[in-house]
Amino acid sequence: MKVESGRPTLLTKLLNREFLKFVVSGGINTLTTYLMYLLLLLFLNYSLSYTVSYVSGIFLSYYLNTVFVFKEKISIKKFLKFPIVYLIQYFINLLMLYILVEHLHLSTKIVPLIVVVVTIPVTFVLSKLIIKSK
Repeated sequence: MKVESGRPTLLTKLLNREFLKFVVSGGINTLTTYLMYLLLLLFLNYSLSYTVSYVSGIFLSYYLNTVFVFKEKISIKKFLKFPIVYLIQYFINLLMLYILVEHLHLSTKIVPLIVVVVTIPVTFVLSKLIIKSK
């Protein structure tokens, strides 16, 4: 990719500090919710385990993204909008989870990690739009 007159390339934009912080906070959130998912699998089926851990992850994600990634103040208005990103992502992830488990017969322990990685770029953009909105 050629840089024209000081304009950053797509790669440069993606690897900016905010995006890297987003990936780190996402890693913390993913590890936390994944461990919760595994624990819940001992008591619940995979769909319900995923749902409970996913909802918990929304709260953690809002906090980490607002305070650590985008350095904004926590706001009830933004907090109420924030789950829209994850509601959309949830249905995409649940569909992917179903296809990967039921049709491709992948392990219920690994599939949540796959679906999260696939949706990282979309989640970053939508989260930034909500959290940084005035």
